[in-house]
Amino acid sequence: MSSEVFEHSLDSLCLLVVDCPHATPEWTTEGFIVLRNQNIKGGRLDLTAASYTDEAHYLGRIRRAAPQEGDLVITREAPMGEVCQIPVGLKCCLGQRQVLLRPDPNKVDSRFLLYALQSSYLQRQIGWNEGTGSTVSNLRIPVLEALKVPTPPLAIQKEIASTLGSIDDRIALLREINATLEAIAQALFKSWFVDFDPVRAKAEGLEPEGMDAATAALFPDSFEELELGLVPSGWKVGKVEDLMELPYGKALKATDRVDGPVPVYGSGGVTGCHNESLVNGPSVIVGRKGTVGSLYWEDRPFFPIDTVFYVRTDNPLTYCYYLLQTLGLEDMNTDGAVPGLNRNNAYRLPVVVATTSILESFDEIVSSLRNKMFSNSQHTQSLTQLRDTLLPRLISGQLRLPEAEAMVEEICA
Repeated sequence: MSSEVFEHSLDSLCLLVVDCPHATPEWTTEGFIVLRNQNIKGGRLDLTAASYTDEAHYLGRIRRAAPQEGDLVITREAPMGEVCQIPVGLKCCLGQRQVLLRPDPNKVDSRFLLYALQSSYLQRQIGWNEGTGSTVSNLRIPVLEALKVPTPPLAIQKEIASTLGSIDDRIALLREINATLEAIAQALFKSWFVDFDPVRAKAEGLEPEGMDAATAALFPDSFEELELGLVPSGWKVGKVEDLMELPYGKALKATDRVDGPVPVYGSGGVTGCHNESLVNGPSVIVGRKGTVGSLYWEDRPFFPIDTVFYVRTDNPLTYCYYLLQTLGLEDMNTDGAVPGLNRNNAYRLPVVVATTSILESFDEIVSSLRNKMFSNSQHTQSLTQLRDTLLPRLISGQLRLPEAEAMVEEICA
């Protein structure tokens, strides 16, 4: 810790340190948002899968304090020490195992404190019990209040928060762009291969929307009755096994992994890294055990463990990926107590298959989208590494702001 940076207890920097109610909220499908620990990760609040309660339970949960703009929420366990900031206009209440922090604006900048709590210096304090000399799994209020927070002058705090915030804002923008590109690809698949929009337009004597004449000419202008109902003329009905193979991943215990650049995939996503790949990407990972039917696209070489399948195909991988999204694999648990996807059941699923020229046209369009998504993901990874490198050095005073700003400008250029 730099001698130029003083430390203060977290309690002394906050107007409020309020534990959440311990009772389980009454869950509803709409109403007032309840923050859950799974919504708080990496310094961000993600409410894409929000949870709700009714007005009576909401009022009970804000009796001690209602979260307001600029407040911080930190998790006490499962996981411990994750933190986020309440954004403008969000009306919500805390869930379980959370603490509300209200920074004193005369002493500490809220966003600076958000970053400070994520720093390795504070995270070590959170996860270490000095009294017993051991790690802990529950963040007690006295320990939280006693955390030693590096606190440079308020003006410097704001500049540090602005520098780190500019990186986070860029990361958020890239993620939003990728979400939009993904939505475009999904919408295109649905239009062409589920709703058959180009075929319906031509059958009505209209020009298909959103495509050039050469692409439109690939689609028929009529339907024929097959076993799955009305299907575009010239297309066929097949099965998943006609389009792709789903090989098993391979067991790889955490203790057998050697640190390296290769992501290791389980049914819940990336579970670690290794120095050798089992599959040279791109490919698609399909959850087999645990999170049944989960789907992940991976451009790089990777190692799928034995709780997943991966896709091997001679057909366009883009088509196979978006087709798999429409088959309801997540509802195909057939293995009793431990959720599991039976590969033969997946193979037997019927699908409507377009002509090769249409599949190739779809692949050309969507591959360009996915290439942009991959580039954005790589840039996001670089920005994240820069932020994580700057964070402890700025908080501790070991790195001057002009140096940090120059590094940010260089990578964001």
